[in-house]
Amino acid sequence: MAWQPPSPRVRDLIRQCAQIVVNPRQDWLDEFDTAVLAANPEISSDPELAAAIVRSNHANLFFWGTANVRDPGTPVPPNTGPEPLSIARELVRRGVSTFPLDAYRVGEGVAWRRLMEIAFSLTSDPAELHEMLDVCSRSVSDFVEATLAGIATQIELERDELTRGTHAERRETVALLLEGAPIPRQRAEARLGYALTGTHTAAVIWSENPEGDLSGLDRAAESFGQACGDPRPLSVPASSATRWVWAAGAPAGISALNNDTDSFSTVRIAIGPTADGLDGFRRSHFDAITTQQMMARLHSPQQIAQFSDIELVALLTAEPDRAAEFVNHHLGDLESADHELRETVRVFVNEQCNASRAAAKLYLHRNTLLRRLARADELLPRPLAENSVAVAVALDVLRWHGNRPG
Repeated sequence: MAWQPPSPRVRDLIRQCAQIVVNPRQDWLDEFDTAVLAANPEISSDPELAAAIVRSNHANLFFWGTANVRDPGTPVPPNTGPEPLSIARELVRRGVSTFPLDAYRVGEGVAWRRLMEIAFSLTSDPAELHEMLDVCSRSVSDFVEATLAGIATQIELERDELTRGTHAERRETVALLLEGAPIPRQRAEARLGYALTGTHTAAVIWSENPEGDLSGLDRAAESFGQACGDPRPLSVPASSATRWVWAAGAPAGISALNNDTDSFSTVRIAIGPTADGLDGFRRSHFDAITTQQMMARLHSPQQIAQFSDIELVALLTAEPDRAAEFVNHHLGDLESADHELRETVRVFVNEQCNASRAAAKLYLHRNTLLRRLARADELLPRPLAENSVAVAVALDVLRWHGNRPG
């Protein structure tokens, strides 16, 4: 159907609508992001990819709105800016073979509902509404289709580039090892420059800001290797802003790694357990991935996490609604208490309810500790002495959660 320019009055209405779109309320964006990420668990469980999808959708909203402020009611060209095209790069580097159309279709649906809401707030004239919504519907649909076509084209270009890249052989070798393919160990070691015998500790190191300075990824990989006593850890780019790392040894120097975080403040690190041999190489990596996914799922404020510290929390929070019920059921009013009080209870239980040891660890006088525990008992649904294990687990969930009080 040939594009028919709207009437002058509807052009003015579309411009007003677009001005609201380019300055959206935060609750609109929150609804938009939540719906988009919920549509595709593969995306939402990957913090780097989720952040890229959110940036891309926000950029598309702004692109369409800006075009219609400038020239309302005319066809909008595809968005070929850095945000949507970076999606292609991230998908290819993860080996995702199909483009997650749901993430964009759901976003288009949420945006369209908001656009209709804006339209009805601007005019109540049936003829104006009909013309405005008809023009905007075709405009949004054509814009999204053209932008998706551009991303699909870029995916093919990125795939061609990746297969010719210098890291392609190492990525391919790691993929074969993780899949359990029958590749001879000596050949894999020669390709990787890394011994697959002995003990291994894996880490996933990533940045949620792929447009920023990514040199911190390599510094973090080196620091992780040093913490494990391995001066030359294996580091494989899993995507533009993610490294899969293996070190020969155990992370005895995690405290030193924590002290190094100032030099890579925008980087997150998820660490798997130390394990032996090729099976340990795989298992440690998959547990590091589980740790990363938990950090993303809970929007954890922690920069470094070890699987050994979060294993139970990861299992419990796999179903967020059930986890929230568990926390509320066992903590009651303590859930919304200040961080200091919650941390006192958590450390006390972790020290086998030994007040002297807990006070020493928290640098508190023993009487201060006991007063805090008495206050916690007033807030808990059941006395701490009767339910200490469940309370400790619930407090650990809060500790890793980024959207909780305190």
